[in-house]
Amino acid sequence: MKLKAEQLAQHLQQPLKPIYLVSGDEPLLVQECTDAIRTATKEQQILEREVYYVEAGFDWNTLLAAGSELSLFADRKFIEVRVNQKLNDAGRKTLVAMASDPNPDNVMLIVTGKLDSASTRAKWFKTLEEASVHVQIWPLDRQRLPQWLTNRAKQQGMTITSDALALLADRVDGNLLAAQQEIDKLALLADNQTIDAELVVQSVSDSSRYDVFDLTDACLTGDSPRALKILAGLRSEGIEPPVVLWALSRELRSLSIINSQLAQGQPAAQVFRKQGIWDKRQPAVNRALNRISTPLLHQLLQLAGDIDMAIKGARQGDTWDELSSLVFNLAAGENPIGLPS
Repeated sequence: MKLKAEQLAQHLQQPLKPIYLVSGDEPLLVQECTDAIRTATKEQQILEREVYYVEAGFDWNTLLAAGSELSLFADRKFIEVRVNQKLNDAGRKTLVAMASDPNPDNVMLIVTGKLDSASTRAKWFKTLEEASVHVQIWPLDRQRLPQWLTNRAKQQGMTITSDALALLADRVDGNLLAAQQEIDKLALLADNQTIDAELVVQSVSDSSRYDVFDLTDACLTGDSPRALKILAGLRSEGIEPPVVLWALSRELRSLSIINSQLAQGQPAAQVFRKQGIWDKRQPAVNRALNRISTPLLHQLLQLAGDIDMAIKGARQGDTWDELSSLVFNLAAGENPIGLPS
């Protein structure tokens, strides 16, 4: 059974199932889901808890034995398994065995990071998922963040003005844990039941967390201020220039290939499929292609090559300044600045 995170609370009002699987890489939401399951076990009088951390050298036989043993202190026990690495063959076989014949006297919670597509298609995972309640946590995209913040403020008995909401979303972009901490702090600082922009400015630190894929997304959608902010954030977080250049160059090469194939009259659906551009991302790619001319694409590819040479020491140049130029011109499109004509 698959559940969304927001469906879990209602589900936990029922008798608990033998196996729960919580997966995802958004720490706050994963933590809240696992906390809810732990609370439910106590409410249903499952008071004995065992925790296992799956790391290098973990002996899966200990888990298998724990799953079959009777509780020493209660009728049922709660077994929590935190998987901190990719499962090996022994781990997969153990989980399949436990899923195939779950112990009705126990409740087992398996917590993992984000599962890649290869894992979710595998036979072992399908067996596990069919026997469990799977709560898959997805990252919260930028469009959904304001509503999420609004709901969290309501949970504190607060309302938040539109200006404060926009400012807070920008300050904590991509970091839900920081966002929750700031909401908690703002609720304490507010003199009334309203969080306004002035209070946010005074109290909220910039806790944005980005990766290179946020950068390329901002470039594709043409949001140059956000793209430059993300680039600065990556630099301050210690991300190395080759990693940033790799992501930008990959996007530029893909745009160049798509642009060329569309110009040859190939069907757009076929071109996108060959380039691995999924449906959700196609509007952003189309916007970029409509905004960026073929000559500009060639200039940007040349600039990326120049930056690569500078990184390798084959030419002089300020790598971060040139990356800023590349990012701005990729996002700005038709009227670029800072590139030779």
